[in-house]
Amino acid sequence: MTISKGVLLSLTKSSWIRKMFEEGNRLKSIHGEDGVFDFTLGNPHLPPPPEFVDRLRELVNGPQEGIHRYMPNSGWPQVRDKIAVDLVKRTELPWTGSHIVMTVGAGGALNIILKTLLNPGDEVLVLSPYFVEYLFYIQNHGGVPVDCPTTEDFCPDPEELLSKVTSRTKAVIINSPNNPTGRVYSQSELQQFCDALRIASERIGHPIYLISDEPYRKITYDGVKCPEIAHCYDDSIIITSHSKDLGLAGDRIGYLAVHPAATNLPDLVAGCTFCNRTLGFVNAPSLFQLAIADCQHVTVDLSEYEQNRATLTKHLAQLGFRFVQPGGAFFLFPHSPQEDDVQFVEQAMEERILVVPGTGFGRAGHFRLSFAVPNEMVERSLSAWETLAAKCPALGRDQERTLD
Repeated sequence: MTISKGVLLSLTKSSWIRKMFEEGNRLKSIHGEDGVFDFTLGNPHLPPPPEFVDRLRELVNGPQEGIHRYMPNSGWPQVRDKIAVDLVKRTELPWTGSHIVMTVGAGGALNIILKTLLNPGDEVLVLSPYFVEYLFYIQNHGGVPVDCPTTEDFCPDPEELLSKVTSRTKAVIINSPNNPTGRVYSQSELQQFCDALRIASERIGHPIYLISDEPYRKITYDGVKCPEIAHCYDDSIIITSHSKDLGLAGDRIGYLAVHPAATNLPDLVAGCTFCNRTLGFVNAPSLFQLAIADCQHVTVDLSEYEQNRATLTKHLAQLGFRFVQPGGAFFLFPHSPQEDDVQFVEQAMEERILVVPGTGFGRAGHFRLSFAVPNEMVERSLSAWETLAAKCPALGRDQERTLD
Protein backbone atom coordinates (compact mmCIF):
# COMPACT_ATOMS: atom_id res chain seq x y z
CA MET A 1 0.00 0.00 0.00
CA THR A 2 1.50 3.33 -1.08
CA ILE A 3 -0.28 5.70 1.32
CA SER A 4 -1.15 5.32 4.99
CA LYS A 5 -4.20 3.32 6.03
CA GLY A 6 -5.51 6.33 7.95
CA VAL A 7 -5.37 8.63 4.94
CA LEU A 8 -6.84 5.95 2.70
CA LEU A 9 -9.76 5.52 5.11
CA SER A 10 -10.26 9.28 5.30
CA LEU A 11 -10.34 9.50 1.51
CA THR A 12 -13.19 6.99 1.42
CA LYS A 13 -15.10 9.22 3.86
CA SER A 14 -13.98 12.50 2.33
CA SER A 15 -16.20 15.52 2.25
CA TRP A 16 -19.52 15.35 0.43
CA ILE A 17 -19.11 19.08 -0.13
CA ARG A 18 -16.09 18.55 -2.33
CA LYS A 19 -17.68 15.58 -4.10
CA MET A 20 -20.69 17.68 -5.06
CA PHE A 21 -18.50 20.63 -6.01
CA GLU A 22 -16.60 18.37 -8.41
CA GLU A 23 -19.87 17.01 -9.79
CA GLY A 24 -20.91 20.60 -10.38
CA ASN A 25 -17.80 21.25 -12.43
CA ARG A 26 -18.57 18.17 -14.53
CA LEU A 27 -22.13 19.28 -15.20
CA LYS A 28 -21.01 22.83 -16.01
CA SER A 29 -18.61 21.47 -18.61
CA ILE A 30 -21.63 19.83 -20.29
CA HIS A 31 -24.40 22.40 -19.79
CA GLY A 32 -22.45 25.62 -19.26
CA GLU A 33 -22.27 27.82 -16.16
CA ASP A 34 -25.81 29.15 -16.62
CA GLY A 35 -27.25 25.66 -16.99
CA VAL A 36 -26.34 24.47 -13.49
CA PHE A 37 -27.55 25.71 -10.09
CA ASP A 38 -24.64 25.06 -7.77
CA PHE A 39 -25.46 25.53 -4.07
CA THR A 40 -22.74 23.19 -2.79
CA LEU A 41 -19.79 25.21 -1.56
CA GLY A 42 -19.73 27.96 1.06
CA ASN A 43 -17.28 29.89 -1.10
CA PRO A 44 -17.89 33.63 -0.58
CA HIS A 45 -18.08 35.42 -3.92
CA LEU A 46 -18.52 38.94 -2.52
CA PRO A 47 -15.49 41.25 -2.75
CA PRO A 48 -13.71 42.35 0.42
CA PRO A 49 -14.91 45.64 1.93
CA PRO A 50 -13.32 48.84 0.59
CA GLU A 51 -11.65 49.52 3.96
CA PHE A 52 -9.71 46.27 3.68
CA VAL A 53 -8.75 46.84 0.05
CA ASP A 54 -7.54 50.37 0.87
CA ARG A 55 -5.46 49.12 3.79
CA LEU A 56 -3.93 46.31 1.72
CA ARG A 57 -3.11 48.75 -1.07
CA GLU A 58 -1.49 51.10 1.44
CA LEU A 59 0.70 48.27 2.73
CA VAL A 60 1.70 47.04 -0.72
CA ASN A 61 2.50 50.52 -2.01
CA GLY A 62 4.17 51.70 1.21
CA PRO A 63 7.57 51.00 2.73
CA GLN A 64 8.43 47.31 2.46
CA GLU A 65 11.22 47.17 5.00
CA GLY A 66 10.58 44.39 7.49
CA ILE A 67 6.99 43.54 6.65
CA HIS A 68 7.82 40.33 4.76
CA ARG A 69 10.24 38.90 7.32
CA TYR A 70 9.72 36.25 9.97
CA MET A 71 8.05 37.49 13.11
CA PRO A 72 7.23 35.68 16.40
CA ASN A 73 5.39 32.46 15.59
CA SER A 74 2.29 33.80 17.33
CA GLY A 75 2.20 36.78 14.97
CA TRP A 76 3.13 40.46 14.88
CA PRO A 77 2.87 41.86 18.44
CA GLN A 78 1.15 45.05 17.24
CA VAL A 79 -1.46 42.99 15.37
CA ARG A 80 -2.19 40.80 18.38
CA ASP A 81 -2.54 43.90 20.53
CA LYS A 82 -5.16 45.33 18.13
CA ILE A 83 -7.08 42.05 18.13
CA ALA A 84 -7.04 42.12 21.93
CA VAL A 85 -8.40 45.68 21.97
CA ASP A 86 -11.32 44.54 19.81
CA LEU A 87 -12.00 41.60 22.15
CA VAL A 88 -11.94 43.94 25.17
CA LYS A 89 -14.55 46.17 23.48
CA ARG A 90 -16.72 43.12 22.72
CA THR A 91 -16.48 41.37 26.08
CA GLU A 92 -15.14 43.88 28.66
CA LEU A 93 -12.69 41.16 29.72
CA PRO A 94 -8.93 41.80 30.20
CA TRP A 95 -7.59 40.40 26.94
CA THR A 96 -4.04 41.31 25.91
CA GLY A 97 -1.96 40.43 22.89
CA SER A 98 -0.40 37.62 24.94
CA HIS A 99 -3.71 35.70 24.70
CA ILE A 100 -3.75 35.77 20.89
CA VAL A 101 -2.12 33.57 18.25
CA MET A 102 -2.47 34.65 14.61
CA THR A 103 -3.22 31.62 12.43
CA VAL A 104 -3.55 30.33 8.89
CA GLY A 105 -7.33 30.61 8.95
CA ALA A 106 -9.69 28.84 11.34
CA GLY A 107 -8.50 25.46 10.03
CA GLY A 108 -4.96 26.26 11.13
CA ALA A 109 -6.22 27.48 14.51
CA LEU A 110 -8.27 24.32 15.10
CA ASN A 111 -5.31 22.12 14.28
CA ILE A 112 -2.91 23.92 16.61
CA ILE A 113 -5.28 23.90 19.60
CA LEU A 114 -6.12 20.21 19.06
CA LYS A 115 -2.44 19.35 18.71
CA THR A 116 -1.77 21.27 21.93
CA LEU A 117 -4.55 19.61 23.92
CA LEU A 118 -4.78 15.99 22.77
CA ASN A 119 -3.04 12.86 23.90
CA PRO A 120 -3.69 9.72 21.83
CA GLY A 121 -7.18 8.46 22.56
CA ASP A 122 -8.48 11.71 24.07
CA GLU A 123 -12.05 12.48 23.04
CA VAL A 124 -13.49 15.63 21.50
CA LEU A 125 -17.25 16.11 21.42
CA VAL A 126 -18.59 17.54 18.18
CA LEU A 127 -22.15 18.85 17.98
CA SER A 128 -24.00 17.35 15.04
CA PRO A 129 -24.77 18.36 12.42
CA TYR A 130 -21.18 19.52 12.10
CA PHE A 131 -18.57 20.78 9.66
CA VAL A 132 -17.10 17.45 8.59
CA GLU A 133 -13.47 18.60 8.62
CA TYR A 134 -13.65 18.69 12.44
CA LEU A 135 -13.49 14.89 12.40
CA PHE A 136 -10.32 14.85 10.33
CA TYR A 137 -8.67 17.62 12.37
CA ILE A 138 -9.29 15.66 15.58
CA GLN A 139 -7.97 12.45 14.04
CA ASN A 140 -4.89 14.33 12.78
CA HIS A 141 -3.70 14.55 16.38
CA GLY A 142 -4.65 11.15 17.73
CA GLY A 143 -8.00 12.24 19.10
CA VAL A 144 -11.34 10.47 18.90
CA PRO A 145 -14.34 12.49 17.67
CA VAL A 146 -17.56 11.83 19.59
CA ASP A 147 -20.89 12.73 18.03
CA CYS A 148 -23.05 14.85 20.35
CA PRO A 149 -26.40 15.40 18.58
CA THR A 150 -28.25 18.68 18.89
CA THR A 151 -32.03 18.88 19.26
CA GLU A 152 -34.53 18.71 16.41
CA ASP A 153 -34.17 22.49 15.94
CA PHE A 154 -30.37 22.22 16.21
CA CYS A 155 -30.02 23.58 19.76
CA PRO A 156 -27.07 22.37 21.89
CA ASP A 157 -28.41 19.67 24.20
CA PRO A 158 -27.03 19.69 27.79
CA GLU A 159 -28.39 16.20 28.49
CA GLU A 160 -26.68 14.76 25.42
CA LEU A 161 -23.48 16.46 26.53
CA LEU A 162 -23.64 14.93 30.01
CA SER A 163 -24.33 11.49 28.54
CA LYS A 164 -21.35 11.67 26.16
CA VAL A 165 -18.62 12.95 28.50
CA THR A 166 -16.13 10.37 29.77
CA SER A 167 -12.84 10.55 31.65
CA ARG A 168 -11.13 10.86 28.23
CA THR A 169 -13.10 13.93 27.16
CA LYS A 170 -10.69 16.83 26.58
CA ALA A 171 -12.67 19.36 24.55
CA VAL A 172 -15.95 20.26 22.88
CA ILE A 173 -16.23 22.09 19.55
CA ILE A 174 -19.19 24.37 18.93
CA ASN A 175 -19.92 26.50 15.87
CA SER A 176 -22.34 29.45 15.89
CA PRO A 177 -23.60 30.77 13.51
CA ASN A 178 -23.57 27.17 12.45
CA ASN A 179 -22.43 25.44 9.31
CA PRO A 180 -24.55 23.66 7.98
CA THR A 181 -27.74 24.91 9.68
CA GLY A 182 -27.35 28.69 9.96
CA ARG A 183 -28.46 28.32 13.61
CA VAL A 184 -27.30 31.05 16.02
CA TYR A 185 -27.22 29.85 19.63
CA SER A 186 -28.93 32.20 22.06
CA GLN A 187 -27.40 33.42 25.32
CA SER A 188 -29.67 31.15 27.37
CA GLU A 189 -28.93 28.11 25.18
CA LEU A 190 -25.19 28.67 25.49
CA GLN A 191 -25.41 29.29 29.22
CA GLN A 192 -27.32 26.07 29.88
CA PHE A 193 -24.86 24.11 27.75
CA CYS A 194 -21.88 25.68 29.52
CA ASP A 195 -23.43 25.02 32.94
CA ALA A 196 -23.64 21.34 31.97
CA LEU A 197 -20.04 21.46 30.76
CA ARG A 198 -18.92 22.77 34.16
CA ILE A 199 -20.78 19.92 35.87
CA ALA A 200 -19.14 17.42 33.51
CA SER A 201 -15.68 18.89 34.14
CA GLU A 202 -16.15 18.60 37.90
CA ARG A 203 -17.39 15.04 37.51
CA ILE A 204 -14.30 13.85 35.62
CA GLY A 205 -11.84 15.95 37.62
CA HIS A 206 -10.27 18.03 34.86
CA PRO A 207 -11.31 21.00 32.71
CA ILE A 208 -13.06 20.33 29.43
CA TYR A 209 -12.09 23.08 27.03
CA LEU A 210 -14.79 24.66 24.88
CA ILE A 211 -13.51 25.52 21.40
CA SER A 212 -15.79 28.05 19.75
CA ASP A 213 -15.37 28.15 15.96
CA GLU A 214 -16.73 31.56 14.91
CA PRO A 215 -15.95 32.42 11.25
CA TYR A 216 -19.59 33.45 10.64
CA ARG A 217 -19.95 35.65 13.76
CA LYS A 218 -20.53 38.87 11.79
CA ILE A 219 -22.88 37.28 9.24
CA THR A 220 -26.30 37.47 10.91
CA TYR A 221 -29.78 38.65 9.91
CA ASP A 222 -32.93 40.24 11.35
CA GLY A 223 -31.02 41.90 14.19
CA VAL A 224 -29.71 38.58 15.54
CA LYS A 225 -26.53 38.94 17.62
CA CYS A 226 -24.06 36.23 18.55
CA PRO A 227 -23.52 35.96 22.32
CA GLU A 228 -19.94 36.00 23.57
CA ILE A 229 -18.82 32.52 24.58
CA ALA A 230 -16.29 34.16 26.91
CA HIS A 231 -19.18 35.40 29.06
CA CYS A 232 -20.45 31.85 29.52
CA TYR A 233 -17.35 29.73 30.13
CA ASP A 234 -13.83 30.54 31.34
CA ASP A 235 -12.13 27.48 29.82
CA SER A 236 -12.95 28.63 26.30
CA ILE A 237 -10.91 29.25 23.18
CA ILE A 238 -12.24 31.52 20.44
CA ILE A 239 -11.27 30.59 16.91
CA THR A 240 -12.11 32.64 13.87
CA SER A 241 -11.07 33.45 10.34
CA HIS A 242 -11.73 36.32 7.97
CA SER A 243 -12.66 34.01 5.11
CA LYS A 244 -16.33 34.94 5.36
CA ASP A 245 -16.66 38.32 7.05
CA LEU A 246 -13.95 39.96 4.92
CA GLY A 247 -14.28 37.67 1.89
CA LEU A 248 -10.72 36.31 2.20
CA ALA A 249 -11.28 32.55 1.94
CA GLY A 250 -8.26 32.05 -0.30
CA ASP A 251 -5.94 34.16 1.84
CA ARG A 252 -6.14 31.99 4.99
CA ILE A 253 -5.96 34.50 7.82
CA GLY A 254 -7.48 34.15 11.27
CA TYR A 255 -6.65 33.95 14.94
CA LEU A 256 -7.03 31.96 18.14
CA ALA A 257 -7.78 33.67 21.46
CA VAL A 258 -7.52 31.89 24.83
CA HIS A 259 -9.86 33.19 27.56
CA PRO A 260 -7.93 35.36 30.06
CA ALA A 261 -9.21 33.16 32.94
CA ALA A 262 -8.61 29.79 31.26
CA THR A 263 -7.02 26.98 33.25
CA ASN A 264 -3.31 26.58 32.35
CA LEU A 265 -3.46 29.74 30.22
CA PRO A 266 0.32 30.21 29.73
CA ASP A 267 0.80 26.59 28.66
CA LEU A 268 -2.12 26.77 26.24
CA VAL A 269 -0.77 29.84 24.46
CA ALA A 270 2.81 28.53 24.47
CA GLY A 271 1.63 25.18 23.14
CA CYS A 272 -0.38 26.77 20.32
CA THR A 273 2.58 28.98 19.38
CA PHE A 274 4.87 25.94 19.32
CA CYS A 275 2.40 23.92 17.23
CA ASN A 276 1.92 26.83 14.83
CA ARG A 277 5.61 26.42 14.02
CA THR A 278 6.02 22.66 14.13
CA LEU A 279 2.87 21.80 12.15
CA GLY A 280 4.48 23.75 9.33
CA PHE A 281 2.39 26.92 9.36
CA VAL A 282 5.35 28.79 10.95
CA ASN A 283 3.29 31.97 11.12
CA ALA A 284 0.15 33.44 9.59
CA PRO A 285 0.77 35.43 6.36
CA SER A 286 2.50 38.65 7.38
CA LEU A 287 0.84 41.01 4.91
CA PHE A 288 -2.65 39.83 5.77
CA GLN A 289 -2.00 40.02 9.50
CA LEU A 290 -1.15 43.68 9.08
CA ALA A 291 -4.12 44.33 6.80
CA ILE A 292 -6.84 42.75 8.97
CA ALA A 293 -5.55 44.33 12.18
CA ASP A 294 -7.28 47.61 11.29
CA CYS A 295 -10.41 45.98 9.83
CA GLN A 296 -11.93 44.23 12.83
CA HIS A 297 -14.92 46.60 12.70
CA VAL A 298 -15.93 45.97 9.06
CA THR A 299 -17.52 43.18 7.06
CA VAL A 300 -18.65 42.41 3.54
CA ASP A 301 -21.92 43.87 2.28
CA LEU A 302 -24.50 41.37 3.51
CA SER A 303 -27.38 42.67 1.39
CA GLU A 304 -26.90 40.03 -1.33
CA TYR A 305 -26.89 37.22 1.22
CA GLU A 306 -30.00 38.70 2.83
CA GLN A 307 -31.79 38.85 -0.51
CA ASN A 308 -30.84 35.26 -1.35
CA ARG A 309 -31.98 34.08 2.06
CA ALA A 310 -35.34 35.81 1.69
CA THR A 311 -35.92 34.51 -1.84
CA LEU A 312 -35.00 30.90 -1.08
CA THR A 313 -36.75 30.58 2.27
CA LYS A 314 -39.97 32.02 0.86
CA HIS A 315 -39.90 29.90 -2.30
CA LEU A 316 -38.90 26.62 -0.65
CA ALA A 317 -41.45 27.05 2.13
CA GLN A 318 -44.17 27.60 -0.48
CA LEU A 319 -43.08 24.37 -2.18
CA GLY A 320 -43.44 22.45 1.08
CA PHE A 321 -39.83 22.16 2.24
CA ARG A 322 -39.39 22.28 6.02
CA PHE A 323 -36.39 23.96 7.66
CA VAL A 324 -35.23 26.00 10.64
CA GLN A 325 -34.95 29.65 9.62
CA PRO A 326 -31.22 30.49 9.58
CA GLY A 327 -30.27 33.40 11.81
CA GLY A 328 -26.74 33.62 10.43
CA ALA A 329 -24.09 32.26 8.05
CA PHE A 330 -25.25 31.56 4.48
CA PHE A 331 -26.74 28.08 4.64
CA LEU A 332 -30.14 26.40 4.67
CA PHE A 333 -30.48 22.86 6.03
CA PRO A 334 -33.97 21.63 5.07
CA HIS A 335 -35.46 18.23 5.77
CA SER A 336 -35.09 15.94 2.79
CA PRO A 337 -38.50 15.11 1.28
CA GLN A 338 -37.17 11.57 0.88
CA GLU A 339 -35.93 9.46 3.78
CA ASP A 340 -32.73 8.79 1.88
CA ASP A 341 -31.10 12.21 1.59
CA VAL A 342 -28.43 10.95 -0.81
CA GLN A 343 -31.15 9.69 -3.14
CA PHE A 344 -32.87 13.08 -2.97
CA VAL A 345 -29.61 14.87 -3.81
CA GLU A 346 -29.21 12.61 -6.83
CA GLN A 347 -32.78 13.45 -7.87
CA ALA A 348 -31.99 17.16 -7.51
CA MET A 349 -29.02 16.71 -9.85
CA GLU A 350 -31.43 15.60 -12.56
CA GLU A 351 -32.75 19.18 -12.45
CA ARG A 352 -29.13 20.42 -12.34
CA ILE A 353 -29.57 21.57 -8.74
CA LEU A 354 -26.49 20.77 -6.69
CA VAL A 355 -26.84 20.50 -2.91
CA VAL A 356 -25.09 18.40 -0.25
CA PRO A 357 -26.72 15.50 1.66
CA GLY A 358 -27.10 15.92 5.41
CA THR A 359 -25.37 12.55 5.81
CA GLY A 360 -22.12 14.39 5.09
CA PHE A 361 -22.68 16.58 8.15
CA GLY A 362 -23.68 13.83 10.56
CA ARG A 363 -27.44 14.42 10.26
CA ALA A 364 -29.15 12.17 7.72
CA GLY A 365 -32.55 13.14 6.36
CA HIS A 366 -31.54 16.71 5.52
CA PHE A 367 -29.65 18.53 2.81
CA ARG A 368 -27.54 21.67 2.82
CA LEU A 369 -27.55 24.48 0.33
CA SER A 370 -25.25 27.51 0.39
CA PHE A 371 -26.71 30.84 -0.69
CA ALA A 372 -23.28 32.47 -0.99
CA VAL A 373 -24.00 32.72 -4.71
CA PRO A 374 -25.03 35.51 -7.11
CA ASN A 375 -28.64 36.72 -6.85
CA GLU A 376 -29.25 36.00 -10.51
CA MET A 377 -28.42 32.32 -10.07
CA VAL A 378 -30.91 32.03 -7.23
CA GLU A 379 -33.60 33.63 -9.39
CA ARG A 380 -32.81 31.34 -12.32
CA SER A 381 -33.01 28.28 -10.09
CA LEU A 382 -36.58 28.87 -8.86
CA SER A 383 -38.31 27.07 -11.73
CA ALA A 384 -35.92 24.11 -11.31
CA TRP A 385 -36.88 23.90 -7.62
CA GLU A 386 -40.54 23.86 -8.68
CA THR A 387 -39.91 20.98 -11.09
CA LEU A 388 -37.99 19.09 -8.42
CA ALA A 389 -40.72 19.62 -5.82
CA ALA A 390 -43.37 18.33 -8.23
CA LYS A 391 -41.47 15.03 -8.38
CA CYS A 392 -41.53 14.64 -4.58
CA PRO A 393 -44.92 13.32 -3.39
CA ALA A 394 -44.06 14.04 0.25
CA LEU A 395 -43.83 17.76 -0.51
CA GLY A 396 -47.24 17.71 -2.12
CA ARG A 397 -48.69 16.12 1.02
CA ASP A 398 -46.97 18.74 3.18
CA GLN A 399 -48.49 21.52 1.06
CA GLU A 400 -51.96 19.96 1.40
CA ARG A 401 -51.58 19.83 5.19
CA THR A 402 -50.43 23.45 5.22
CA LEU A 403 -53.43 24.56 3.15
CA ASP A 404 -55.74 22.69 5.54
